Amino acid sequence: MSKLVKAAGQSLVEQLAATLAQRIRDRLLPPGTRLPSVRQCAQQQGVSPSTVVAAYDLLLAQGLVEALRNRGFFVRNQPVERMDKAGDAIEAVAASAHSMRLSAPVNATALIRGMFVDHQTLPQPSMGVLPASWMETAFLGTALRRAVQADKGLALQYGDPAGNPTLRRALSAHLARLAVQAAPEQIVTTLGATQALDVASRTLLRAGDPVMVEEPGWTVEFARLQALGMRVLPVPRGPQGPDLAVMQRYCQEHQPRLFVSVSVLHNPTGYSLSPASAHRILQLAEQYDFHILEDDTYCHFAPEHATRLCALDGLQRTIYIGGFAKVLAPNWRVGFMAAPPALLERLVDTKLLTALTTPSLMEGAMAWSLEQGHLRRHSERVRSLLHAARKRTVELAVQHGCRFVSEPAGMFGWVDTGVDTEALAQRMLDEGYLLAPGNLFHAQRSPSTLMRINFATTQDARFWSVFQRVRLTLQ
Repeated sequence: MSKLVKAAGQSLVEQLAATLAQRIRDRLLPPGTRLPSVRQCAQQQGVSPSTVVAAYDLLLAQGLVEALRNRGFFVRNQPVERMDKAGDAIEAVAASAHSMRLSAPVNATALIRGMFVDHQTLPQPSMGVLPASWMETAFLGTALRRAVQADKGLALQYGDPAGNPTLRRALSAHLARLAVQAAPEQIVTTLGATQALDVASRTLLRAGDPVMVEEPGWTVEFARLQALGMRVLPVPRGPQGPDLAVMQRYCQEHQPRLFVSVSVLHNPTGYSLSPASAHRILQLAEQYDFHILEDDTYCHFAPEHATRLCALDGLQRTIYIGGFAKVLAPNWRVGFMAAPPALLERLVDTKLLTALTTPSLMEGAMAWSLEQGHLRRHSERVRSLLHAARKRTVELAVQHGCRFVSEPAGMFGWVDTGVDTEALAQRMLDEGYLLAPGNLFHAQRSPSTLMRINFATTQDARFWSVFQRVRLTLQ
């Protein structure tokens, strides 16, 4: 947002209100966004605080923002008709979808929408995927052709409800290398790991059930469970694992039905579970009768010997979740679950209700890629690139005044910036950078000085130079 200048026919108050109103209509300031404080906005725009107060009052009168006592001004959830000045709701939605502008990630869906923005000019620190250049492979096209040649009818009929049998055999061998013993019959394929999490949750839970989740944790998981009507119980996550005392208290007071965990290279901290913590978690699951969803999305970046709950449990109370989008390609939507035999038919039924069938062609291609060792060699190359990027990013972050809250590992860094990162995210948006502020990774949002960065997309010194300049304005 460029600074205001005096102009004939429109006061500074009207200019500021109009600029902010347009940002709200364009979803650059999505519902829930906290506007800068009066003092901050006045400094940014070079105007008096009374000008900002008057502009915010205009936005209040238009119903675009609301004032919360002792907290500030927040963007309201707007009906599409109100957001469109011409009153043509359909045209407004189409224009917004077409432009796919950057929106500050103040909620889970805004963060997801950020993935679909054209990032050709600037790498985005908040991204949950690796650079496209890292993903380029020759074997995926070959794998698809081979899948078609092997069975020309794959694309012309529904697939096996549980998933491509060849892929399930390949996945069984893949899991064995991680010390997870799962027969092909215990594996159900899905459209990515996210659908696997959703299918398992829908199978095991009913609206109102309490679910334990790690905090900080994946903001999309919080939002997904809340959308299903679950009661989210946040468990603090530390270097060794979740806070066991908090878990036990929840078990005694709420009788949770499920615990969702990222044991290896936890998002956003990078922590990995210790054997002692894993053993105690499994004891609690047995004692208090709950299941565990173990999301191993980042297994391709981790040592094979890392501690996994399902390896110790033998898939009795655990359901293992895996996928390939992080290491192979974001749009390569092949995921899977390895589950206790007693749950398999229920999981397949839920899968059929949510996805109807199995994408046999893509699953056949994935099976060939696994069997031929292509995925393993590709993963090794990506791990090497990520190691170099992580080393460079850590050096740049520390040079520019940041502190890593956890030991840098895996794909993401958990960084303390020393300033409110929600305000920082808004300011960095003006510079073309999309941040992931720390409050996104908590079930109950509160101000945070932390942010999650993608090591692969923050190894550019230009980003850190802009970051430092903007951060100093908030100190």
